[in-house]
Amino acid sequence: MSSAAQAAAAKEADAPPMAANLFEIAADGPHLIGGRRKSDGRVVFPMPSGAEGQKYDAVKLAAEGKLWSYTIQRFRPKSPPYMGADDEKTFQPFALGYIELPGQAIVESRIEVDTFARLKIGMPMRLAIVPFARADGKAVSSYVFRPVQ
Repeated sequence: MSSAAQAAAAKEADAPPMAANLFEIAADGPHLIGGRRKSDGRVVFPMPSGAEGQKYDAVKLAAEGKLWSYTIQRFRPKSPPYMGADDEKTFQPFALGYIELPGQAIVESRIEVDTFARLKIGMPMRLAIVPFARADGKAVSSYVFRPVQ
């Protein structure tokens, strides 16, 4: 990752993450934090918390993967944690999909793309950290995947 891209990722992450232990910004860029189950090595995302979390070791997930499946969300999600600060009048449809991180897990994510027609199953995707305005007005950081240029 170039130093300009690293600086941009750091700026995007100025607000606290929307949930603890969701992602980190490392020297090589952002990574989601998954969990590897101690008993059998199965990788999950997000990392389980509480007593269940004791059965897992934290693992840095790949920042790139392939689009496994997707849909276009054409109506505003109803309740937290998905509801943002936008109201019904300003809602914009968005892509939501599953990204396969090779040898690790398939994770659900919002997908940022300039036009929905560009999305193709199997296309390479890259993780990005973005600002998110919650319904209560608090600014937090979230993650998305974007097509690799």
